[in-house]
Amino acid sequence: MLYIFMGQSCTGKSTVVEKLKEQMDVEVFSGKDYLRLAKSESAAWNLFYEKLLEAASSANASQTPVVYVVTEKDLFDKVCSLENAYKVKFTASLDVIKSRFAQRMGGHLPPPVEKMLERQHAIWDAIEGDQTVDTTDTVDPLDIVKSIMQA
Repeated sequence: MLYIFMGQSCTGKSTVVEKLKEQMDVEVFSGKDYLRLAKSESAAWNLFYEKLLEAASSANASQTPVVYVVTEKDLFDKVCSLENAYKVKFTASLDVIKSRFAQRMGGHLPPPVEKMLERQHAIWDAIEGDQTVDTTDTVDPLDIVKSIMQA
């Protein structure tokens, strides 16, 4: 099984992955983690893509599921057409994302970062998933894991 957790930063993807790892054995890749698979980027991507294809097409329940966490639209574009991948879109209101990001930056959100978050929000807003998780309001990550596992 292949799960693609997608969406902009500060929407809860990593938090849910941690809870998912507590519930089941999964192999997790995030962003450009695939670069560790080979010395050249193209070779690493090819190996990684084959791994994703295998996970997506696996009918073998004993195979370890793969979770790919994506925050960059260009990386999502490379995997969005994988058949049988379960795509979970994580979202939150722009104000909540800005607040969470500001906390990561010591309480201050510089104007260029704020503009970047606004652009990212508009980009991700137009993308659909098999399931959408809105973390604007406080949501128990374990409840999200359960809903993903039931789907």
